[in-house]
Amino acid sequence: MSSSTDHNEKLLQKYLDGQCTVAEIEELYAWLQSTGSHRSLLAAMQQEFQKTMGEHHEIPSEVSDRIETRLLQDISRGKVVKFRQRTRIRWAAAAVILVLLGSGMYYYMSAVSSRKTFTTSNNAVADTGDIAPGTNKAILILANGDVVTLDSAGNQVINQGQTIVRQKNGQLEYAVQGNSDAVVYNTLTVPRGGQFNIVLPDGSRVWLNAASSMRYPTAFNGDHREVELQGQGYFEVAPNARQPFFVKVNNLEVQVLGTSFDIMAYADEKSINTTLVEGLVNVKNGTTEQRLKPGQQAIVDPATGSMVVKQADVDQVIAWKTGFFEFDNASLGAILRQLARWYDIDISYNQTGNERLFGGRISRSLPLSDILHMLEANGSTFLLSGRKLTVTSGK
Repeated sequence: MSSSTDHNEKLLQKYLDGQCTVAEIEELYAWLQSTGSHRSLLAAMQQEFQKTMGEHHEIPSEVSDRIETRLLQDISRGKVVKFRQRTRIRWAAAAVILVLLGSGMYYYMSAVSSRKTFTTSNNAVADTGDIAPGTNKAILILANGDVVTLDSAGNQVINQGQTIVRQKNGQLEYAVQGNSDAVVYNTLTVPRGGQFNIVLPDGSRVWLNAASSMRYPTAFNGDHREVELQGQGYFEVAPNARQPFFVKVNNLEVQVLGTSFDIMAYADEKSINTTLVEGLVNVKNGTTEQRLKPGQQAIVDPATGSMVVKQADVDQVIAWKTGFFEFDNASLGAILRQLARWYDIDISYNQTGNERLFGGRISRSLPLSDILHMLEANGSTFLLSGRKLTVTSGK
């Protein structure tokens, strides 16, 4: 082991033991952000944590997720770190990693407080006054106007001419039997507090985030495939060079042959973002057109029509699909908009002064109170009454 690596690992150990000075914390963060060397170190820590805890008892995955997503202490400049518990559970914290916030505040994942039990369904407010996270649920509007309710447990078959629609738990699957020129359009709508997965007639797979909808044909005939999106969706398009795939969002059009990408197009966000994971796409908005490479993101301003292409943190963009909120220098307002959609709450928030910025990765399976507990560290206060959350920003 090199002397520099040994020095940084000792710094990390001091941090975990609550003995780092502010200067040492800054040095440690600079190292972690400037190199990928910490990845192997974190993996080793996680293995050590699992080994140590395994010697005592088996930890359910939901508990370990909770350990990794509880934020129990913020470290602002001018303070020395002190932890309430100095057990070897701290390895779980290290595996999640220290997060540097653009506001100059540090967040740290540490040991777990007592666990709560929430017995809710369909995001109802629990007896504790808490709100459960979103679930797999959606509404399918058929071409004839019939409405079908979908949820995590449902299993049903719907016949639409030559097309058979099957719901299997949290997924909708389309299968076309034979050929038919009679193509009709369905709309899959995911409400706030929900998400859903659909397999289109061509085998393409789409994940819809909360407060999103997609209109699509029951069969793809002709020389192209086309769907219309509102909100946010992650696409894995089945390759077919003879029948290119188009996603339309208002005036924006994304053309693909076979690829994976994410489109975020909420009406309450300032931009429409198309992020390419793999493959190749063309993003067209009016007369402006850009071709994206994997890892790039096209940002379109709906007000002006301008388009900018930049490198993106793909893992952060698609974290919602894998069950996480992930923030990197995100404002409190941006975070609250995500919470409103996922927890189906109305938020009253008047920003005063400059917003502090947050960074971190948090499980979307946590109840709302856990998320708010993490955000309280910056001095903000939260008052939850029914499904209305009133937020007062910290100074």
